[in-house]
Amino acid sequence: MSAVTQHIIDRGDGARVELFQARPSAPKNGAILFVHGNQGGLLLGGKEAVDDGSLVRFSSRLGVTAAAVSQPGFGESDGPADFCGPTTQQAIVAALEFLKQQPSVDPARIVLYGNSRGAVASAMVATKVQGLRALILTGGVYDLREAYESSSRGLQQAIQKEAGVSNESFLVRSALHHSDRIRAETLLLHGKYDDRASVDQAERFSEALAQVGVPVRFYALEGGHRLPREQVTPILREFLTRIFAPVETLH
Repeated sequence: MSAVTQHIIDRGDGARVELFQARPSAPKNGAILFVHGNQGGLLLGGKEAVDDGSLVRFSSRLGVTAAAVSQPGFGESDGPADFCGPTTQQAIVAALEFLKQQPSVDPARIVLYGNSRGAVASAMVATKVQGLRALILTGGVYDLREAYESSSRGLQQAIQKEAGVSNESFLVRSALHHSDRIRAETLLLHGKYDDRASVDQAERFSEALAQVGVPVRFYALEGGHRLPREQVTPILREFLTRIFAPVETLH
């Protein structure tokens, strides 16, 4: 069974970023990086994926390195939180760079998997980082201004506090407006009845990616913001098994 280790890495500006990883005993293969959501105020960060068994499960079943990063203000990562903004994106980039340097990881076979606010930030990271093998996004918003205008008062206050409401603040957190910079094959999963992030956001983002030639698959599932595992699991299994399939070499 894969053992989980904790790492503290530099964000690139001296700030600390917490990362957990589970490495398989299998030969060099790919990696998957999980980026958590809001966590209901618990601020567990990447440890959430340790506690629920995700890291060990994905690592052992797929034979890959599975990692989880703590966003700024979560876990042991330095804050403050900036609601999916530049410092959060920088922390994810630092985690990806750390994985690329691991001897167990093929740097050309890294998957970025963001959930909820983690999906918002991960989508933006995919506009900046070239060479990702794939991108998986669940329950995200891709036009933050539009989401802000229709969201609950509590969510609006969180955005005001962490990000501000200037045009620039919204733009640097809205991957829909930068979709032409994404190259990674993308899987979008979203609940039809999500009351925090409208399914229309994922549908529009999927269409935008397809228009610029990105291989993309979009699934609207029978659920809300928390997606039913029994629906998600078979989709992920098929997608990731193909993504991480052994590379055939010709002799």
